[in-house]
Amino acid sequence: MIRVVLPAPLCSLADVAREVTLEVVGPPTHRGVLDAVEAAYPMLRGTLRDQTTKQRRPFIRFYANERDLSHESPDTPLPQEVVDGKEPYLIIGAMSGG
Repeated sequence: MIRVVLPAPLCSLADVAREVTLEVVGPPTHRGVLDAVEAAYPMLRGTLRDQTTKQRRPFIRFYANERDLSHESPDTPLPQEVVDGKEPYLIIGAMSGG
């Protein structure tokens, strides 16, 4: 089971707590986590990634083990600590400006 922490606006939209636990089908990758989030909470489809291209939305970032994983391939395996449930997979709404 993968622990996923969602940004507050998406928690409100999905009517869930800040952290959810999801079963990822297949190898535990970024794509697998996002597929699991969208399967469990269909109202979040299109909020994290474009539904046609499956590319990450511009102001959404992914973190694990204090590392920014946002620019890694969607098929990159997740860190073992995330797979083991010791660390959460963080989905963060980024900000722009100065």
